[in-house]
Amino acid sequence: MTQQSESTTTTTTTDAEDPASASPPSSSTFASAAGTPLAGPRPLAEPRPLGERRVWPRSFADRLTAPLPGLSGFARFAREGALRPGPEGLADIPRLPYEPGPLPRVDARAIAVSWAGHASWVVRIDGLTVLTDPVWSRKILGTPARITPVGVAWSALPRIDAVVISHNHYDHLDAPTLRRLPRDTPVFVPAGLGRWFRRRRFSHVTELDWWEAAELHPRDGAAGAPVEGGGGRRAGVRFDFVPAHHWSKRSLHDTCRTLWGGWVLTASDGRRVYFAGDTGYGHWFSRIGARYPGIDLALLPIGAYDPRWWLSDVHCDPEDAVRATQDLGAHRMAPMHWATFVLSAEPVLEPLTRVRTAWEKAGLAREDLWDLPVGASRVLG
Repeated sequence: MTQQSESTTTTTTTDAEDPASASPPSSSTFASAAGTPLAGPRPLAEPRPLGERRVWPRSFADRLTAPLPGLSGFARFAREGALRPGPEGLADIPRLPYEPGPLPRVDARAIAVSWAGHASWVVRIDGLTVLTDPVWSRKILGTPARITPVGVAWSALPRIDAVVISHNHYDHLDAPTLRRLPRDTPVFVPAGLGRWFRRRRFSHVTELDWWEAAELHPRDGAAGAPVEGGGGRRAGVRFDFVPAHHWSKRSLHDTCRTLWGGWVLTASDGRRVYFAGDTGYGHWFSRIGARYPGIDLALLPIGAYDPRWWLSDVHCDPEDAVRATQDLGAHRMAPMHWATFVLSAEPVLEPLTRVRTAWEKAGLAREDLWDLPVGASRVLG
C-alpha cells in the first residue's frame, strides 16, 4: 500500500511560496525549497490539522543540499577513512560528563530541557512534555553499544504528551523505544514518515513539510485533560518543521523516500526552543533564524564529524554549531549528538573541548553555552 492510497489531501509548502498556501506537489515545486534564499522573513504558516492524511512525492532527493557519496567516495573511505577512533581516542570514555539527576520541578508556564543522551531530550514547555528523537536502547543497528548510559530513566518520565522525530536514521528513530509509548501519543514527523508510525498502530500522527506547523494544546495530549489558565484554555504549543542539511535512509531501497529536518517549538508566550535534529552546516540556519526570530535555546549537534571530507555535508562539527547559533540569532546553545554512540573517528571527548574553545573565540557569553552532562537539566528563566 502506498502513502497516496491512504491519504485524503495533497499539499506542499516551500520557501519560495507563501507558507500558508497549498498546491499539488511537483518536481519543480519541491526543488525550489533548496533554492536561492529570499530577502526578508516570510510569514508563518497557519497550523495544519492534527493527524491530517497527506499525499507526498515518492522521493525527496531534490531537497538534498549536497550530493550523497558516490562510488568514488566509498572507495576513498575504504582506502583512508576511519570508522571509529583508535585506542587513544576511546581512552577518555570514563571522563565523559554523565550526571543523571531528577527532572526539575517546573510549573505549567516553564520551559525545561533534560538531556537523555545523543539527540534525545525531554522538553517541558507550556505544560507539555515532549520527547525529541527518543532513543533509550542500549544499542542501535550497526553501531557499538552506548558509551554512556541513558541519562533519564524511562520510569522517571512524566506522561509524554508528544514526540518529535527529525528523520528516520536508526540513531534518531528507534523502534524499541517507541514501542514503550501509548499508541495514542501524538507524534510529529517529517513528510512521508507517517506510514511507518501508522503501521505500528500510532493513531495520532501528524506529518509536516518544511515550514509547515501544527499546534498542540495541553488537552490534546495523550491524557486528554485540559490545562487552563486564568482566561480559560491556554494557547497551544506550536510545532514548526524546518529544513536541515541531511538525508534519510532506513533500508537498502528507501534513500530519501522520507523528509528530514528540525523542529521549532514555540510556547504560548512566544519563547522558542529549536531542535536541529541531525544536520550539517549551511544556509538553512540563517533562514530559520529570520523566520523564527528570538530563538531562546538551540539544541545543536556537535559530534560525528570526522573524517571531515566524508561527513561535513551532513554533520556539524563544534565550530559549525557555534556559527549556526550565531546564524540563528539564538540566545543560548545546548550541544547534543555526542558522548553517547561512537559514530565516527574523532576522539570521544574532543567535541566538548572544541565547542568550548569555539564559543570563547566567538566572544559569546559563557553562561549561554549549556554544555550539559548526559542526564542533566536546565530551566529557561
